[in-house]
Amino acid sequence: MRNTSIKNFLFCLFVGMLFTGTAHSSINEKRRLNKPVAPPRIAIAGLAIESSTFSPALTEEAAFHAKYGADVFTSYRFLSTDSPLRSRAIWIPTVIGKSLPGGAVTRDAYESLVTKTLDALKKGAPYDGLYFDIHGAMSVVGLDDPEGDFIVRIRKVIGKQTIISTSMDLHGNVSWRLAENTDLITCYRMAPHEDAMETKERAVRNLLERIESGKGKPAYKAYVSIPILLPGEKTSTRIEPGKSVYKAVAPAATQPGIVDAAIWIGYAWADEPRNHAVVMVTGDNKEKVTQTANHLAQRFWNARSQFVFVAPTATLAECLDKALASNNRPFFISDSGDNPTAGGAGDVTWTLTEILARPEFKPENGPSLIYASIPGPEVVKAAIAAGVGNQVEGFAGAAVDARFAPPVKLSGKVEAIEYGDRDAEVEVVIRVGSVHVIVTKKRKPYHKEADFTRLGLNPRKTDIVVVKIGYLEPQLYAMQADWLLALTVGGVDQNLERLGYKRIQRPMFPLDKNMPNPDLSAQLVPISGK
Repeated sequence: MRNTSIKNFLFCLFVGMLFTGTAHSSINEKRRLNKPVAPPRIAIAGLAIESSTFSPALTEEAAFHAKYGADVFTSYRFLSTDSPLRSRAIWIPTVIGKSLPGGAVTRDAYESLVTKTLDALKKGAPYDGLYFDIHGAMSVVGLDDPEGDFIVRIRKVIGKQTIISTSMDLHGNVSWRLAENTDLITCYRMAPHEDAMETKERAVRNLLERIESGKGKPAYKAYVSIPILLPGEKTSTRIEPGKSVYKAVAPAATQPGIVDAAIWIGYAWADEPRNHAVVMVTGDNKEKVTQTANHLAQRFWNARSQFVFVAPTATLAECLDKALASNNRPFFISDSGDNPTAGGAGDVTWTLTEILARPEFKPENGPSLIYASIPGPEVVKAAIAAGVGNQVEGFAGAAVDARFAPPVKLSGKVEAIEYGDRDAEVEVVIRVGSVHVIVTKKRKPYHKEADFTRLGLNPRKTDIVVVKIGYLEPQLYAMQADWLLALTVGGVDQNLERLGYKRIQRPMFPLDKNMPNPDLSAQLVPISGK
């Protein structure tokens, strides 16, 4: 009886080994026998958004501008028809959606996009790999950890043996559930995110190399949860200590026995248990993987008190006073509390109301100021009816977030009307005194020089430029002669202590400044499918 049991056990073990090898052992065997090897089948899927739970805004499905099937390829220049990577696999693109940062995603919108993705994955199965392109900071009404939920549901369709490679924004959140169900994972190493496309390509290359080599899933995934929650404006890689903390990532990732290494700052403007910093390292050398994760995490923790804002900060009134007194032109001011590139509603009127109340800007020959921007569909409609060069009057803003100020009354001359922007749809410029207010049909972040020049505005020749943004994106940063970050109000308030967290893990630095040192020992995440 004992011999029979042993035989049955060995038989089951053999069958299990046969099937868990899947495509990878098959590829190696075919290469050993000099047989033709079919290119791997790789799916592409993902949804990306930063969602502030401290904003009253809600994000609907249309905001994701989802791409389906072959249109997905237009999101990745490294997968163009003539690129070497494109020829290395049979690609099955399903659904990719990327929204401007905003409020929490409605449950209906989330379920609709996820269902469309799962249906497309079912039709294209089976797969050797899947490239999972996400941001990592999505919030969904009534659902914690949407990316973790999404990947679990994907696994139910594609199985546990398919290799998943995930790319993320460094301001995303890595829950244990997400870490467990992905096999390869990486994130940006720069803030601002000038390496976004490079990171996505790295995730795809890692996936291809693990499949083509027959190595399959890395044997080890080390995970360190770090109780730090900081805004991106304090963790830019342009300045120390973020510069040095992230400079250590690339050499760590190229060590023998390691596939990749990554540090996530996390997303500060959502109130979920997963919102905190994380380090993950993947590879085949257990000691190297765990030691590297420990080292990167400890380095981050040791630097925690050195993080400062990427620009000098002040109240709005102080920022305007300094800008008016300065000879540096253009002088940029970040209206940071309602920054739509971080999840703000984008229609808080408090800052614009304060600017228009200043006596310096009331005459037309006052200091020139561009304000970008405020949504006001009714004002846009009235401006179109009036036409360029004519007077218009109406209220804008505070349709979504009226907690800090009511809609602002604009009364001035229409200077420009532009159609066709993907986000704004229609943009108008209204001159009120010496202030050029950009009013949009729908909210839009302004972060490129062309965003202004297409409206007939010249920011380089303007005295003061006020932008709803946090740290300046590269083109704005290159333009500014001086810059201040205004600590204004909104759904992405830089003063985290007044946001009122209720659900994040505590203690958390810097909310709990005198907290004891945490245990930063790396935990090994179970390999998916084992």
